[in-house]
Amino acid sequence: MRLEELELRRISLPLVTPFRTSFGTQVERDALVVAARTDAGVGWGECTALTWPGYSSEWIDGAQEVIRRFLVPLLGGDDLTADRFHRRVAGVVGHPMAKAALELALLDAELRAGGTSLRDRLGGSRDRVEVGVSVGITDTLAELVDLVAGYVDDGYTRVKLKIEPGWDLEPVRAVRERWPELRLQVDANTAYGPGDLDHLAGLDAFDLLLIEQPFPEDDLLTHRALARHIATPVCLDESITSLAVTATAIELGACSVVNIKPGRIGGYLPSAAIHDLCRAAGVAVWCGGMLETGIGRAANLALASLPGFTLPGDISGTARYYHHDVTAPFVVEGGTLPVPTGPGIGVDVDAEALAAATTSVEVLRP
Repeated sequence: MRLEELELRRISLPLVTPFRTSFGTQVERDALVVAARTDAGVGWGECTALTWPGYSSEWIDGAQEVIRRFLVPLLGGDDLTADRFHRRVAGVVGHPMAKAALELALLDAELRAGGTSLRDRLGGSRDRVEVGVSVGITDTLAELVDLVAGYVDDGYTRVKLKIEPGWDLEPVRAVRERWPELRLQVDANTAYGPGDLDHLAGLDAFDLLLIEQPFPEDDLLTHRALARHIATPVCLDESITSLAVTATAIELGACSVVNIKPGRIGGYLPSAAIHDLCRAAGVAVWCGGMLETGIGRAANLALASLPGFTLPGDISGTARYYHHDVTAPFVVEGGTLPVPTGPGIGVDVDAEALAAATTSVEVLRP
């Protein structure tokens, strides 16, 4: 396959529910959508980097610059495949979200040409996958309970609550008391430190599925200490950056659950390899979300159809995030979403919706 040109398209989609960050409140999703135009056809990808380097060191402007200056020049020739892509760009250190966007676009083009779905290429088998919803920090407990109530009414059977020091035990207690049978988990996004082990042990009272990433990503030893200190399963998110790091975390006993985010790992092929490693080790995995449009959401559903994904993912229906998407909407039914089974990512981009959301377009050639 030969890459003829790569289109980098920035789009802006208003969010249904704005969310607060340390860099301000985000009211829209500034996304980078990638179209790989090859001699075999067109494939679509999406970069999950945010507009600021808060979740990871990557941010969307930086990702676009890395793609432009360092990645695309490596993609010339007639023998390009998604597998070879990773070998070609190995000399560019880091930048997994930029790499994942290109990998997905190449995978989509390659698989569409061959009439194969991404689900089948990765080794998935399910037609529907169980999904959950993530709920951010609110101003009051009453507001939190009202938000969760709306998602329960929408059919979600698993809810994830964001927590931080000063907003943890009481919010979880309020939701658990209202819904005793709801599958509930919490996400700390690295907000705690080694002195918080006893406090976090208080979460054991609420029968949680897991606590996600309480400590900084490079602190596997404190995660191991917490895993030995509490009954609630410890899940790693930001720490899971490669197959080697995942193997180390498992060997240390730093987690019993892993959140796989393809953008954070560098693509869907590396994500499938981490799935295989975790499954062999008896470690549960689930698919995280990064405010993806329908392009990334379709690909995440394909990944989450693999057999080791035994916990509901943060994939969610389209209506959780967007009034209008650039693909047909995904609708939750019975707490599940359908896995696209058509060629490639299995969904088509709505050209009119994409054009309406576009803020800039850049065309590159290798």
